[in-house]
Amino acid sequence: MTDNSSQRAQADAPLRLGTRRSKLAMAQSGLVADAVSEVTGRAVELVEITTYGDVSREHLAQIGGTGVFVAALREALLRGEVDFAVHSLKDLPTAQPEGLVLAAVPVREDPRDVLVARDGLTFEQLPSGARIGTGSPRRMAQLNAYARSHGLDIETVPIRGNVDTRIGFVRSGELDAVVLAAAGLTRLGRIGEVTDFLSVDTVLPAPGQGALAIECAAASADLAAALAELDDPYTRAAVTAERALLAALEAGCSAPVGALADLQVDGQVVNELRLRGVVGSTDGSSLVQMSTTGPVPTSPDDAAALGRELATEMLAKGAAGLMGERAL
Repeated sequence: MTDNSSQRAQADAPLRLGTRRSKLAMAQSGLVADAVSEVTGRAVELVEITTYGDVSREHLAQIGGTGVFVAALREALLRGEVDFAVHSLKDLPTAQPEGLVLAAVPVREDPRDVLVARDGLTFEQLPSGARIGTGSPRRMAQLNAYARSHGLDIETVPIRGNVDTRIGFVRSGELDAVVLAAAGLTRLGRIGEVTDFLSVDTVLPAPGQGALAIECAAASADLAAALAELDDPYTRAAVTAERALLAALEAGCSAPVGALADLQVDGQVVNELRLRGVVGSTDGSSLVQMSTTGPVPTSPDDAAALGRELATEMLAKGAAGLMGERAL
């Protein structure tokens, strides 16, 4: 085969998209595959990869949280077994590994947390002593703090498992409610099962929640350029600020840190970015919640600076002591 014909064959070959095997990961990757096919004109095939986070039965906080769903996908990318990978951005460690590039952060889905409760109950309607399941120290801290300040009596119960498993705890009567991410249920076509959308004033989401990350090898410059067409600059600015806050707090995704950057719109003009952050003890007895507002970032460095600035203020107010052991 001549060089030209081998290049042509390579250009016609399907792109290999590395994805976790869960229903949610497959649904997310399917959406990205369609979009990538459209911008590249090439077929995209899903390559299923099992990660440590998928097979371990331990709670995320015990197995290290950050990176347990990501490492195997990144290894497959670096070995050239897949051309690009799709992650839930909130699972991504804040340090970008050498040899890989975050090529695109598409438009974000609803970042809020939601409640799926028995009998269609909202959070406010839950009975005294209600058992609420979540695997997230961040959610536990904020739900318990809200309950304390509003005279509600709830018990947060640590759980693991996919969406079916978690909602199953409610259907079986083992729990009164579970807290999940709105984005995941939307992508699975199950948003109709939500009984209450939790306001971000009550529970700030995880940094990057609702956003996807499309990653490829840094050496694949043409592919990275094509994938970049799916990048949404506003979403990228927001999640860059949120993740810089998380990194500056020296916390992983299993730490009780919530953050949300949203664009402040005056009429039709986007004029500011507001970043809110929260750190709390899981029992909700202590919470450091602060916000800062700045001009809309024009570069990743500007967005990251906003995150670091808020982290510095939160640390000065005692945030470090609420995160358990800080990673050295």
